[in-house]
Amino acid sequence: MVEKFNPQSLLRAGRNLPDPWARREAWRYSGPFTRINRFRGFFPGLGIATVAFTVYCAAEYMFFPAKSHGHGHDSGHGEGHH
Repeated sequence: MVEKFNPQSLLRAGRNLPDPWARREAWRYSGPFTRINRFRGFFPGLGIATVAFTVYCAAEYMFFPAKSHGHGHDSGHGEGHH
């Protein structure tokens, strides 16, 4: 497919830019290479792992309450055991 002739793009291409490499480097900061998209894959499983850990902690707290270890005053250890 041939694109239509666009005189505006021809004029933009002929301009002198302060940095001659600016057009060639523009791809690094657009589309899939934006800052957000680069860091999106930085920690690929962090979201799922956080949700799974939260569900695990909530289930443990609700279904398996902490039991007393018996280290209070009447723990039944006898006299000379501390």
